[in-house]
Amino acid sequence: MNPTVRAEIITIGDEILFGQIVDTNTQWIGSELTGIGVRTVRKTSVGDNKHDILSAFSDAWKRADIVIVTGGLGPTKDDITKHTFCEYFGSTLKMNEDALAHVTAFFAKRGRAMTELNIQQAALPDNCTYIPNQWGTAPGMWFEKNGVVYVSLPGVPYEMKNLMEFEILPRLKARFTLNVIQHKSVRTIGIGESFLAEKIAPWEDALPAHIKLAYLPHFGQVKLRLTGTGSDAVSLNGELQDQVNLLLPMIEEHVYGYDLDELETVIGALLVKNNATVGTAESCTGGFLAHRLTNIPGSSAYFEGSVVSYSNSIKMNVLGVSEDTLIKHGAVSEATAIEMAEGARKLLNTTYALATTGIAGPDGGTAEKPVGTVWIACATPTGTVTQLLKLANVRSINIEMASTYALNLLRKTIRKEEKIQI
Repeated sequence: MNPTVRAEIITIGDEILFGQIVDTNTQWIGSELTGIGVRTVRKTSVGDNKHDILSAFSDAWKRADIVIVTGGLGPTKDDITKHTFCEYFGSTLKMNEDALAHVTAFFAKRGRAMTELNIQQAALPDNCTYIPNQWGTAPGMWFEKNGVVYVSLPGVPYEMKNLMEFEILPRLKARFTLNVIQHKSVRTIGIGESFLAEKIAPWEDALPAHIKLAYLPHFGQVKLRLTGTGSDAVSLNGELQDQVNLLLPMIEEHVYGYDLDELETVIGALLVKNNATVGTAESCTGGFLAHRLTNIPGSSAYFEGSVVSYSNSIKMNVLGVSEDTLIKHGAVSEATAIEMAEGARKLLNTTYALATTGIAGPDGGTAEKPVGTVWIACATPTGTVTQLLKLANVRSINIEMASTYALNLLRKTIRKEEKIQI
């Protein structure tokens, strides 16, 4: 296997540090570099300050073979990247005739006059390789120093992406001997990160050195991402799949999908496979559960509708929840969740119906039923299953977690009924 080629991505701009724009460039660049076998080891953001930019450049070469820099290439005074590159590489700005011809043609084609600032965009450090930008006026630049490649790209996302795709990535593949980097993910639900780690520890400890494991938790789910590095894509993919096959018997009950699978997508496929439909009756989730189900293209094939029964009167008058149940057990109770789910299934004429009722917060809790207490239910043709959740004291988290657990309850219920039918 070849030595790993490492990259660092540096974004330049006060607007990123001020939080005025979201930096999507580094995520996209990191993904593209991985696709050609380059491992990104660090991402750094610095403001429009020459000292900070120079410091970032000096630090980057110690740990990276490739340094990708975005931003600071505009025509205004706050865009100082070119001047900083000149200082770092000991060069001077010089009018690049090819760049000037491109900028001139760019403005002529649009019937616009060029200003002196526009003309100065064609002035480049005299020791860089000019990279033409067919999508804008700020050119790309390629430098090499101490065996490290530095690439400067505009910060405008569509310009940066096109330059990377059509100019930079092909040049990097030609410049370096690259390994293959592949990912394979196993998506789990209903088991905490620490419990999962303990359960699979023997398997994780036995992983070969060129395959790394990462735990990526998110609201009741943990994605296990295997990242392999090798010289042959087919062989590496086979190794990753072999490791997944060894892992599955340990955690199969918690696995709902792989790679890009989302819980909602998996459930939709199960419903279509079983020619089944679903509806929802929601209190504490306020329609978020229905939103997640209908966010999947093609969900009209299996999703019939929803009742957001926030008040007790809607629970009684629309879903048919008994007033006696509400008085005796309260709105946040197993009995109410059952009647909500069964009422929704009858009203919407569906195979399955999900119900959520709870205390999302931040107030409304009691000693007996604190904030985060949620009952979920899934009504089926053969009965209704329920689950009590003890969640957090943060409203947004409780809404998302409750919907996730409700979806998983539906998934498990469908799978259980499939096995019974078999």
